[in-house]
Amino acid sequence: MHVMKSMFQRKPPILSLRPEFHSQCSYNNPQVVCNSSSTREEFMMKILDRRWTLKNPDTKVHQINVSRLQTQPTSKLLGNVSFSNNSHPSLGENLTECHNDQSSFYIVRDDLLHPLVNGNKARKLDALLPLIEDHLGTDVVTCGGCQSAHTAAVAVSCAERGLKAHLLLRGEQPQILTGYNLISMLYGNVTYVPRSVYAKREEMLTSHADSIPGTIIRLDDLLKASFTNHKSTKSNLDQPSNSKKIVVINEGAGDAIALPGLIRLVKYLSQDHILGKSQPIKIVVDSGTGTTAVGLGIGALCLGLPWEITSVMLADTIEGYRKHEEHLISELFGSSGFPIIMHNGLVHWVEREHPRKFGNVLKGEIEACQQIAKETGVLVDPIYTLAAWELASQLSQQEKKGGAKVVMLHTGGTLGMFGLAQRYKSYF
Repeated sequence: MHVMKSMFQRKPPILSLRPEFHSQCSYNNPQVVCNSSSTREEFMMKILDRRWTLKNPDTKVHQINVSRLQTQPTSKLLGNVSFSNNSHPSLGENLTECHNDQSSFYIVRDDLLHPLVNGNKARKLDALLPLIEDHLGTDVVTCGGCQSAHTAAVAVSCAERGLKAHLLLRGEQPQILTGYNLISMLYGNVTYVPRSVYAKREEMLTSHADSIPGTIIRLDDLLKASFTNHKSTKSNLDQPSNSKKIVVINEGAGDAIALPGLIRLVKYLSQDHILGKSQPIKIVVDSGTGTTAVGLGIGALCLGLPWEITSVMLADTIEGYRKHEEHLISELFGSSGFPIIMHNGLVHWVEREHPRKFGNVLKGEIEACQQIAKETGVLVDPIYTLAAWELASQLSQQEKKGGAKVVMLHTGGTLGMFGLAQRYKSYF
């Protein structure tokens, strides 16, 4: 069975500050867009006018106050500060009026979207799952680590829709299944893959998809269809057959089809009663593949928002993230018919304060997560969301004198703490 390689490639999941629109308009060049508000508005209409997985894009926004301690710090990693959570902060117009000596940042509580499918995992699947249903998909193939929140989210979401999820998990089956590993096993069909085989993800995904009798639906075809038949339903598409239809989702859902869900989130947050459209905002997010940050950046750009997207790099080099950013932009706008050129990129990519090999936990980070949980009721994990929390806390102290408001997007994934408790027993 022939499968286009581009469908399965995991593009390397990048320092750029401000995007630029060019006044030239050329639809032959897939990287140029008209410098007009009408073009951007038309693009946003096509992005947003579709069926979604989430009934609405609503999410909670809390305010985290950061206070200097006069006593010994609870966590050496977080420094001499303590936190408190205002779960009903003043937003909208009051957001711009709130300038005082108290350092604080806002946190978008996407970790509360769903008991098992939350954070950026839910946003990335927001546009994709209805498209799979519209095209009568029956099976989904994807991959991740044993404690992958992505594979668990795919498994649960597919089960809720009567689809079969095939999950290729890296490494060996643990003696005791916990966290996302357990969720993946309960809701999906798990195959543990040797690390040497997993290293060649494209080949691995292709081979497994080919082993399932049926027809493979390419992600790029789904993406293009979403801009032409975006309000289609099962009843007005091809008649169902007995043949299976398989869709392959790359590791971490790092594909352009994941971007509309993030753009929808930006549209929601930019409403006047939430963050608004005029207040300078620094959005902070942690990045595995980098797809979430790019989606936020595209949304902010197309809505003309004075927002800067700052992303903490966790799994690749800055060159890798830049390449992935360029790939996603090219794929999305090329499929939509609304090309764009980016001189300096959409996202400000930064190193983590304490860099390490991806997946490793440093001494003191579990204590930092524990402090945050006890003082705010917000659970973060040391692999992903702690990195964003650290940066948001630092930026909030720099911006407290009337600067930009700092907003952290909680990307979920906290059930991964169960796996870490097994792996790093001495830290717990």
